[in-house]
Amino acid sequence: MIMLKLEQSNRIIEAIFFRGRELGCRPLSVVVVEPGAKVKAFQKEDGSAMMRFEMAYGKAYAALALGRSSSLVRIRTEERPLFMQYVIRASGDQIFPEGGGMLIRDNDGEVIGAVGVTGDTQEREREAGKAGASRKLNLAQTRQKFLLTAENAKVA
Repeated sequence: MIMLKLEQSNRIIEAIFFRGRELGCRPLSVVVVEPGAKVKAFQKEDGSAMMRFEMAYGKAYAALALGRSSSLVRIRTEERPLFMQYVIRASGDQIFPEGGGMLIRDNDGEVIGAVGVTGDTQEREREAGKAGASRKLNLAQTRQKFLLTAENAKVA
């Protein structure tokens, strides 16, 4: 499995911040996590609210835990509230079922992490997150590239 590097994680965050400024977003906070939901990088723009890390992390955690974007997790929560209440409790309340969390996959489709974006509306967070999605980052050691994808799975 390809490992996500700190430099790559920071470039994902920079691309998301740049797109957020283009969209006129309120201050964003972005976390990039490795498989197992271990934080690789976190940054918040000046003026971000106090609880933004927890929200961004919860969105990334949701994407990893359920193998889909947190927007799709949110839809699942609306469709099957009892099931999702159980899943959220089973995660120790780590899952935050709101849009803004996306999986990071390598060229082979293997999950190598997730990103969580928070600070504005779900639509704008998702749009800013796509800036990371459209950015291919060179993995020098393996000469492979990976792509952050906003929608990797359909609601089952």
